[in-house]
Amino acid sequence: MKSDQLIERLAAVFALIVLVGGSLLVLAPFTTALLWGAILSYSSWGLYRKLTAVVGGRRKLAALLIVLIILIVVLGPFVYAGFAFGAHVHEIVALVQKLFEDGLPDLPDWVVRIPFVGPNVEAFWAHLTSGNSELIAQLRTLAAPAGKWILAAAIAVTHGLGLLALSIVLAFFFYTGGEGAAAWLNAGMRRVAGERADYLLALAGNTVRGVVYGILGTALVQGVLAGFGCWIAGVPAPALLGLATFFLSVIPGGPVIVWLPAAIWLYHGGATGWAIFLVIWGVVAVGMSDNVIKPILIGKSSDMPLILVMLGILGGAFAFGFLGVFIGPTLLAVAYTVLHDWTIGSSAARTLAPESGPAPIDETRPVQKAP
Repeated sequence: MKSDQLIERLAAVFALIVLVGGSLLVLAPFTTALLWGAILSYSSWGLYRKLTAVVGGRRKLAALLIVLIILIVVLGPFVYAGFAFGAHVHEIVALVQKLFEDGLPDLPDWVVRIPFVGPNVEAFWAHLTSGNSELIAQLRTLAAPAGKWILAAAIAVTHGLGLLALSIVLAFFFYTGGEGAAAWLNAGMRRVAGERADYLLALAGNTVRGVVYGILGTALVQGVLAGFGCWIAGVPAPALLGLATFFLSVIPGGPVIVWLPAAIWLYHGGATGWAIFLVIWGVVAVGMSDNVIKPILIGKSSDMPLILVMLGILGGAFAFGFLGVFIGPTLLAVAYTVLHDWTIGSSAARTLAPESGPAPIDETRPVQKAP
């Protein structure tokens, strides 16, 4: 090879690296929104196709309609909870600072009257909350930065809601150009995986839908149900409690951490009837929804280990911020499923075909509009 040809090839490679690197650098601030926008559009592609047929093949109109639906269903509850948090943020800061400064409150009388257990709990609580307690001293040192932590959390949530809104807007362009993106992805996978490209893409696509519908969808429904029940019972800040239920619903028994203290608060305040209602609502509506809604959404429970779901949510939040709660478990689920199939293999020979994902454009025939 001549030296001038070598220089030309090196220059071409260098130009390609600069071009790709510069493009990635430009898109880096929007990586999180792009990822979740692609996941949203793929997992709801079946609904998009049905809407396209209903509106007579007008794809942009169908994309606009489904984006509005997602804005209301997905973003709406988070925006409402965000406004509720903003309205109560000063009260929360004052309450936390007062707790840190004054120490833990006294036990309710009904706890002390519990047979056999009450006196022991009272003695332990008295020792824990005594003025010389090391815990109280540590709490008082945390009183000053408590407000800053809560305000920082509020800013992070607001930033995450902005990215969530941006991802839904970007989903509009994934709907309108989904077939072209699928063609690129299929061609690239065939170069990497050969004949197994279609199978691996279908496997990954089914996993994405399973996580979005079965885990995140169920968590969203449980959060809305918990917030609605707290609102009916008259518990303060029901939207925040619903948001907390959403994050805790991936843990077995996690929603109980939210509605049970709320029921105890109602009982302690004399609203015994509403406390009983909230317990029944938490057990029946919130607790049983995981066993009812998930099979309806995905047909069966997810095979992804629970520890990966939890790590996906926590790790995704650290890596991508607020939207990482959605992206983290989805990426881990796809990686787990594909690696499991690659190392161990499927239990039976089967062919997976994408059910609702965008199909690549066939350039050999004209595109027909839906009737």
